[in-house]
Amino acid sequence: MTGSALRAALDEGPMSRFQWSTIAVCVLLNTLDGFDVLVMAFTGKAVSAEWELSASELGLLLSAGLVGMALGALCVAPWADRIGRRPVILGCLAVAAVGMLLSSVSQSPAQLGALRVLTGVGIGGVLAGSNVIAGEYASRRWRGLAVSLNSTGYAVGATVGGLLAVGMIGQFGWRSVFLTGGLATAVAVPLAYFRLPESVDFLASRRPKGALERMNALARRMGQPPLESLPEPAAQPSGVGAGFRELLSPALRRSTLLLWSAFFLVMAGFYFVTSWTPTLLVEAGLSGTQGLTGGTLLNLGGIFGAAALGALAARFALRSVLMAYLITTAVMLSAFIASTSSLGAAFALGALIGLFANGCVAGLYALTPATYGPGIRATGLGSALAVGRIGAILAPTVAGGMLDAGWTPQNLYLAVSLIFIATAALLLLLRPATAGDTEPAAAAPAAGTAH
Repeated sequence: MTGSALRAALDEGPMSRFQWSTIAVCVLLNTLDGFDVLVMAFTGKAVSAEWELSASELGLLLSAGLVGMALGALCVAPWADRIGRRPVILGCLAVAAVGMLLSSVSQSPAQLGALRVLTGVGIGGVLAGSNVIAGEYASRRWRGLAVSLNSTGYAVGATVGGLLAVGMIGQFGWRSVFLTGGLATAVAVPLAYFRLPESVDFLASRRPKGALERMNALARRMGQPPLESLPEPAAQPSGVGAGFRELLSPALRRSTLLLWSAFFLVMAGFYFVTSWTPTLLVEAGLSGTQGLTGGTLLNLGGIFGAAALGALAARFALRSVLMAYLITTAVMLSAFIASTSSLGAAFALGALIGLFANGCVAGLYALTPATYGPGIRATGLGSALAVGRIGAILAPTVAGGMLDAGWTPQNLYLAVSLIFIATAALLLLLRPATAGDTEPAAAAPAAGTAH
């Protein structure tokens, strides 16, 4: 068997237990990332009370982790195309664990903000690398499910963070939530070291030392015959900068720019909703515990949103499903704050918003053009995530400024609903650049996505 035959066998053959276990590890890493990213949203009220922060100052803290994620996705993730997905993931996991543990003993808003940036750098690298690996180890038939499971893992982590915050802040203080997340992330480092394999596509395309032996070891674990030789290497970008230049080459420029625009808008809307909802529910008249519960239900709904989108995309065109998700999210956001007069209605609508908003993010990642080959795959995913993080960074901070300027929660949610409508309109332009959006993996062996 040759390297290209192994890739074909993985694409078309049945999934082995080893492949599913690899995807499970990636899902777990996304779960931890969901916890680490949104822990600030659930501890924000307590942190603000302790240090007497304004809404704008709290907005900066909410955005700090996203700044780090943008830096990690833009500056660290591309190294996964140079030195391998696995070493980048392991290093970034260690960075995220250190950032979370030190956050639990921070003594000022400035310290906590700096540590949130550090944590975000690690998370940005983990998200890009782990989601690429998940896509590369899934067969074509099950790649959509692998994508959805990774997004679901992110929502599970966010939900666990909310539940822990509700139970721990009153008894142990907000620092205990950061400590718990840091310890869990630290435990994941040895787990990933022993259970997360290197990317087959990376080994075949970059040919590091011992690549053939390493690929044969992976082939045996997947029940495939050993390789006689590696495939002929395709031309690869010679450096990180060359990878970025290839993303904007004439062949890829249109797809890349449209993708970046869509990521920017969806991430801005999504992170406003997930970051500010607990606080804004309190502003709308609910108690602190009810606000945290509403935010938790929002993330709980997100657990099912990505999986539901993956199931629908197996029957209908992904672009059409995603547009329906975007429009439905916009309608629900416009009615959300008005529903707080009925606690049950507010909680139910919050869970549905979480379902559809999370599905919007998962669907957009699944729509990522399959034109990115192995040599720039992590760079392509990382750059899209980085541009999306810019929107995510701006949204909580701008929202804080708007609240200080007198905007009501209802007005903010109406403004964000327009963002989701604008993204749905943008997808009409994205279609020609991704003609195979109903089968995102058809043109390339692996197109992973992340939340």
